Amino acid sequence: AAGTESHPQKIGQMLGCLLHEPTYTSGSYVEQSIGLEIGWVCHKGSFSDCLPIWNENHDVCLIFSGEDFTESAKIKNLKSAGHDFGANASYLVHLYEEKGDRFFETLNGVFSGVIIDLRGQKKVILFNDRYGLSRVYCHEAAEGFYFSSEAKAILQVKPQLRQLESQGLGELFTLGCVMQDRSLFKEISLLPPASVWTFDDHGQVRKGTFFSKEAWEQQEKLSADDYYERLKEIFSRILPRYFRDNGRLAMSLTGGLDSRIIMAWAQCETDSLPCYSHRGMF
Repeated sequence: AAGTESHPQKIGQMLGCLLHEPTYTSGSYVEQSIGLEIGWVCHKGSFSDCLPIWNENHDVCLIFSGEDFTESAKIKNLKSAGHDFGANASYLVHLYEEKGDRFFETLNGVFSGVIIDLRGQKKVILFNDRYGLSRVYCHEAAEGFYFSSEAKAILQVKPQLRQLESQGLGELFTLGCVMQDRSLFKEISLLPPASVWTFDDHGQVRKGTFFSKEAWEQQEKLSADDYYERLKEIFSRILPRYFRDNGRLAMSLTGGLDSRIIMAWAQCETDSLPCYSHRGMF
């Protein structure tokens, strides 16, 4: 939540809605100079279990949710540039220092996050992945801006928002989901895909994006043979990134084409990749 009034108890209430299991880790941070109060929840030992992530000068902070599969060479380059960081997502704040506004388009994965930049003109940046798969629910109020990965956390501290929006409800029943950036609740919306929303130290917000689908749609058309060769090259180059996780990895065998391709190209040692499947509705 970002605003001019301080309500530290609200962060505790919002976190209480998101702590689904006793094994989760959580924390909070308050930066009064820019009116920011933020909390986070993540799985213990996960990619994001290193929050908050500060740079060496302690003037740039990153709160990150999700995963990133940046090339290993780019991460090593950060070490060569003199940055000091540990495991998991800790390199990301230094990638922001190096890339600036180009940081967001270099990320690869399903993610959302907040950057607290205390250098020069102080600012807070709320962002998510290019498809909006990591959902961020938002509510803009006179006293501040509220956001959360689950709508119920906002409803916990703003109970007056517990009113269903008829269009969204109709879409849920007919289409199975709510369309565009709406939610089931009248005054709660979703952060649009590829968002970069920048809040200055006066509470003003600039709503930008770092990606447009037209950039991909307007690329030169490939022939069938060229497309197949490019697909093989890119897939074989990128797939190993998804196996470098420090935690336990497992493969979901759904019987679909995607899992077949992954297993065919994974090149894993025998017994190194546990696999599982779902029983189905019966």
